[in-house]
Amino acid sequence: MDSLQAMRLFVRVSELGSFSAVAQQMGVARSVVTRQVAALETRLGTRLLARSTRSLSLTSSGALYLERCRVILNLVDEAESGLADKQQVPRGLIRLSLPLHYSLEHLSGPLLEFSAAYPEVELDLQFSDQFSDLIQEGIDLAVRITPRLAPEVVARRLAVSRMLVLASPGYLARHGTPQHPRELIHHACLGYTASRTSAQHWELMEQGKLTPFPIRSHLRANNGVMLLRAAAAGMGIAHEPIFTAASWIAEGKLVEILTEFPAAPLGVYVVLPSNRLIPHRIRVLIDFLAVRLATAPTAPA
Repeated sequence: MDSLQAMRLFVRVSELGSFSAVAQQMGVARSVVTRQVAALETRLGTRLLARSTRSLSLTSSGALYLERCRVILNLVDEAESGLADKQQVPRGLIRLSLPLHYSLEHLSGPLLEFSAAYPEVELDLQFSDQFSDLIQEGIDLAVRITPRLAPEVVARRLAVSRMLVLASPGYLARHGTPQHPRELIHHACLGYTASRTSAQHWELMEQGKLTPFPIRSHLRANNGVMLLRAAAAGMGIAHEPIFTAASWIAEGKLVEILTEFPAAPLGVYVVLPSNRLIPHRIRVLIDFLAVRLATAPTAPA
């Protein structure tokens, strides 16, 4: 039995709570995972996981062994990463979770360049505007666009962008232009449901303080381009980032309003799982993206 591989499988099963989920993630049969963990328990002479028909849970011995496995595996990863750094040959799989529109517009080119420059690195790209659970879903790196991150999140900021309040000239001609965010409640607003709060209120600066202003959202979607289309059609007011809205503004289909009440700056971050070291291949990818975004003429602002 490969002890390190068995430890890795045990850690993944503990994190995901499912033999099947780990098997699917690794592309092997469920029986392979169960046999490895069972063999590990036999070798240790103790039960690590309490199994029922519906769930898995750690025994007291399993919880103690899990923490020790993480320490050991981190040391192994650190040693291997150090050798890889010296060899300067990034290799292996990187699973990425990417926001749809931003990534297609601003990251697809750099990612293709990276793939061509480092052919021994496999990229598995998952596009979604929903935030992924990196540990549960086995994601190595996620790009997140948000004004704030929780303090415990392991992240690096790649770029900064702005949120704009936008409407079509036709909508403003029919319904008037709001002069204060308090007036938004009397307008048809377009709610972004991929965010927890953006379908209920928008946060804008008033007298130097970020303030939530309630909105009345008659049309909601989890995709910003759909909301911009609705705004351009005169169906309401949208609150979208400039990297999504720039072309609509340039073509005169949308105009920015409430400019005296800006939103908090948006950070474009790469976010990493908090329970593991950063392999060499991922550090190289992050540095590559940081350089490309910093020098791109169409970088968000």
